[in-house]
Amino acid sequence: MATGAASSLPDDLREIQAQLEASDREAHALLREFNEEQLNWRPDERSWSIAQCLDHLNVTNRVYMAPMLPKIQQARKAGAVWRGPIRSGFVGRWFLGHLEPPPKPRIPAPRNVVPAARKDRAELIEDWRRTQGELIAVLHEAAGIDVNSTRFVNPFFSLLRFRVGTGLQIIAAHERRHLWQAQQVPGRAGFPGGR
Repeated sequence: MATGAASSLPDDLREIQAQLEASDREAHALLREFNEEQLNWRPDERSWSIAQCLDHLNVTNRVYMAPMLPKIQQARKAGAVWRGPIRSGFVGRWFLGHLEPPPKPRIPAPRNVVPAARKDRAELIEDWRRTQGELIAVLHEAAGIDVNSTRFVNPFFSLLRFRVGTGLQIIAAHERRHLWQAQQVPGRAGFPGGR
């Protein structure tokens, strides 16, 4: 993972970077431990494989960053300055609460972020590294703006506008949710080669 200097970040963003780095270590542990067959094995038709959990995170993070980054850049150009700590509104707090593992309700993934049925291990590793590097870059872009007043349209619920700070927290929580899900797969009956 391409990490930036965490010491140059405000405390709230430094904490999010630490969470992303922890997720990165967990993802790489899964990718090292299991072969391609194991990574792509699904317990049943309704459950995702380890590879699908990671692919879903890669795709979702890119979709989520797409509307966020231009708003961050506009705020920087307008001369916005950091005003922390991150404060989430009611809807943002509700969202965050429902993302933390273990998952409370099962929420179907929107069509545009449903993972591929199978994923090549090398491609999955490369996608993960690239996407995590992009996330860290967005985090550092956000360090100079007011993450509470700068808002972006949620790419999955266009009627919702989230604060950038909340969006960054959501990305980190969403990673924890699906990494937890991926870590449960090897314990399911029928996992090839056992664990």
